[in-house]
Amino acid sequence: MFRLGTALVALALLLAACGGSSGSSSSSSSSAPPASSSSTSTGGAENASAEGKQVFTQNCGGCHTLKDAGTTGSVGPNLDELQPPKATVVRQVNNGGGPMPAFKGKLTTAQIDAVSTYVSTVAGQS
Repeated sequence: MFRLGTALVALALLLAACGGSSGSSSSSSSSAPPASSSSTSTGGAENASAEGKQVFTQNCGGCHTLKDAGTTGSVGPNLDELQPPKATVVRQVNNGGGPMPAFKGKLTTAQIDAVSTYVSTVAGQS
């Protein structure tokens, strides 16, 4: 319980710092990423991962480190170290906190789901 609580607090702090320093985040987040055009055999899961990665790099990578996305932001927490569960990412992206802005209303529900799935799946895996 203590470890989970500590992880959630760290995630909240990490995600709280996300997104505030990128001057292009509002313009890139207002336009939905292009529909995935990859012709892969895995379909939905890989498409969600591709969309999630794109949403992450456009809106979160300036503040967060995530090796899979090739980002080295230092304002927010290092997501590879934190390895947050999807529910925590969804909550933080929707509501923001601290210096991190809320993305609810800026990103679509599908984009928030895609980025949350992506982060919770790849963090700490590379």
